[in-house]
Amino acid sequence: MFSLPQDPSSSSKAKGVFYLDEDENTLECLLKMMCGLSLPPVDTYDQLDSLLDAVEKYDTPGPLSIVRLLVMTPALTVQPFRLYGIACRFGWEAEAKHASTQTLQYNLYDPEIRPLLQRLSTDSLLDLMELHRSRREGLRQRLNDPPFVAGSTATCVSCHNLIDYHTWRELKYKIILEMDTRPLGDTVVEIGLLEWPEAVACWTAKCPENACHRSLYDKVETLRVIRDCVDKLPKSI
Repeated sequence: MFSLPQDPSSSSKAKGVFYLDEDENTLECLLKMMCGLSLPPVDTYDQLDSLLDAVEKYDTPGPLSIVRLLVMTPALTVQPFRLYGIACRFGWEAEAKHASTQTLQYNLYDPEIRPLLQRLSTDSLLDLMELHRSRREGLRQRLNDPPFVAGSTATCVSCHNLIDYHTWRELKYKIILEMDTRPLGDTVVEIGLLEWPEAVACWTAKCPENACHRSLYDKVETLRVIRDCVDKLPKSI
């Protein structure tokens, strides 16, 4: 049998070599996923982003399903904005809801959060902003409904003297400001309503009529109702 002439220099070259864009660690992890082998640790989003780019590039649904499990491990759930972005990108509803709840610990207008928000798609960002806003506005509206006092003045139920509820107005304003900063609301119900100067002034407020001097607010009941209001606010997108 005869064969075609070959370039003598070609015999010294490695055969079957493929040049890929991915780094060694990314390819190792992807191939081990595809082959069912044990995986190296994946505990940073830099690793995960490179891996997901490869998963998309080579259209490998099996490894993608493994990554979906990985993102809910403790090492990765501590960064809810990164988790939220990935979950929205791949349409993982449960993971996106979980991550959106975790973002309630943060102020979306914090300059340190801005780079994380810039990674999100427009729809994902708007959904997240709506969640944060709906909690603040929902609590604002609820604090103006019964059994809370809505007006600026009223009369004492005991002596019928004119009362100005300015301490309650100031406390409501403080609550809403805090919800804007930390929509989770835990700093309101666990610390603020007990320690803020506005809260202390509210709980110690009394009817100005010396003969009456009735406490204007029931601290225990008010705290209970506010906690209940916060618990009923939307918790996820």
